[in-house]
Parts: sequence; structure tokens; C-alpha cells
Amino acid sequence: MERTALVTGAARGIGRAIAAELARGGWAVCINYVSHRAEAEELEKLLTAEGCRCMTAQADVADRAAVEEMVRRAGETLGPVELLVNNAGISRQGLFQDVDDALWQRYFDVNVTGARNAVCAVLPHMLHEKAGCIVNISSIWGVRGASCEVAYACTKAALIGMTRSLAMELAPSHIRVNCVAPGCIETDMVRALGQETMDSLIGETPLGRLGTPEDIAHAVAFFASEKAAFLTGQVLVADGGFTG
Repeated sequence: MERTALVTGAARGIGRAIAAELARGGWAVCINYVSHRAEAEELEKLLTAEGCRCMTAQADVADRAAVEEMVRRAGETLGPVELLVNNAGISRQGLFQDVDDALWQRYFDVNVTGARNAVCAVLPHMLHEKAGCIVNISSIWGVRGASCEVAYACTKAALIGMTRSLAMELAPSHIRVNCVAPGCIETDMVRALGQETMDSLIGETPLGRLGTPEDIAHAVAFFASEKAAFLTGQVLVADGGFTG
């Protein structure tokens, strides 16, 4: 029986790869986006042509009411959400003292509260069924910290804390909660740093390359599968050996 997954921030980059991997693996997928409508609808069209069931849904994950409405629509169109992938996030480089109150709050509203909003929206069905899977997308910067990305690193560290604590709380209900912490992945976010910085990151990565969005999608698909049925509260660092 086809099951339903919700992937937040799925129009581009890692989220897009995750949505495609899950859809091609037999999941009905709700592709969430906040502003990149054309990219989300293009992905929906591509996957539908391949015989996958999917839909797009616009919602700012920081808006709890919008998230609840998205989950309701996904349930009506595809079926109740049984897999949630909290991928939506924002990032920007800059000195700590240059991050004003509004930007600091926005980081937490999207990266942390956004994940909370999505979990709160899908949890009632999961608790009722005593089944479900949640995968949070953190970052190696949430594990080791990052200069000039203090706010981002703080939010990604918070997601790791959420993962481990929520996993313990929900385990008696057979709901698994895990986390993938990507390293340096070749996305628009990293390409914006410039070729010199990208080359430096490649040089620091023992496997000698940047990761691909598909590398992270494979890790998420594993956590979502029955092969990971005894795994919860885990943080999988996928960084090509960057953090050792």
C-alpha cells in the first residue's frame, strides 16, 4: 500500500532530491515550497510523468496555521502523512554581531519552529496509528559549529537536540525520529560561496569531492525504510569524512 511523505523545502537542492528519491521509491509525496513555485510544479510534473503520485503545497513552515492546512490538504489528496522530512531551512554567512534581532528570530522561526510546526501537524495521526517516521535535516555545522554561521549552526544544533529528545518521547508509540547532518553539498547555497571556497572545501573533504543532493536523499530513504526499523534518535553525518 502506498504511503504518504511530506518533504518541506522540496523545490530545490537537497529537498528536491529527497522528494524525487521517495517518490521513485513508492511514496506519495507532498512537495512543499515557500516561494519557488515554478521549480516545485516542474518537479511534480516530472514525477507524475514517471507514474509517481505527488502534489505541491505552498506554505511557510514558520506559519503554523499554513502548515496545518498543508498537512490537511496532503491527507485529503494523497493520504495521511506517515513520513515527515523536515528539510526547509535558511542560511546566510555573516559576522555574529551583524545578525540583527529580526534575522536571528527568522533563523529560528524557519529552521527550528518550522520543524516543530510540521511535527505538531502530523503527530496526531501518527500517535493514533502508533506508527510513523520523522527525519530532520541538520548540518555538520550543527555538530561542530561554524565561523560566520553562528545563527545557522545554533538552529541546526537545536534540531539534533529535538531529534534525540523526541525520539525518546515517541518511541513507546513506535514513531521513529532520526536526523541526517549533511556536510558540504553541491547546492546553490554552496555554489554561492564561489569556486575558490568550493575548491577549499573539496580539499578538506577526505573523499575528495562535494556531496550531492542525491547522497543525502539516499540517507533519508534509508531512515524511512524498514531496513532502519530499529534505529531511532540517531544522527547520521554524511560529509565524506569532513568532520573525521
